[in-house]
Amino acid sequence: MRAVGSAIELENRRKDAVRRIRAGGRVADVANDLGVSRVTVSKWKKTAIEGGLRALNAVPQHVLQSRMSSEQKRQLKKILIGGALARGYPTDLWTCDRIAHVVLEEFGVSYNSAHLGRVLLKMGYSCQKTPVVHANTMMQQHESFEAKLGNE
Repeated sequence: MRAVGSAIELENRRKDAVRRIRAGGRVADVANDLGVSRVTVSKWKKTAIEGGLRALNAVPQHVLQSRMSSEQKRQLKKILIGGALARGYPTDLWTCDRIAHVVLEEFGVSYNSAHLGRVLLKMGYSCQKTPVVHANTMMQQHESFEAKLGNE
């Protein structure tokens, strides 16, 4: 689990720990003061010995950019609002596979349908699952409906 704090705050905490140890502090005391394990402080100490304080610098996280532009996402929203029937699908249910196919056709961008769900969440959509209805329940509903018709 990632520690709480910005990258700079965490970097400063690592460097502060090593400075305290260099000034004569005990690993256990520093760890207790900072609310981390002794193993963590020992790792920071070893890293600083091998590469200096610079080795404790925050490492920028690489965040992948979306392969669809903002304009393409706006167009995709319009397509989704238009419905799956309008795109030639037999039902009006949008699935990730169907959306991935539309994105490839319209924008030439290939997404794995499993990943596309995350893209859609960022666009404000949520995944929905259709309720499962068992055959027995459907049969009972059908019989009940027929009985009502017979009583009219």
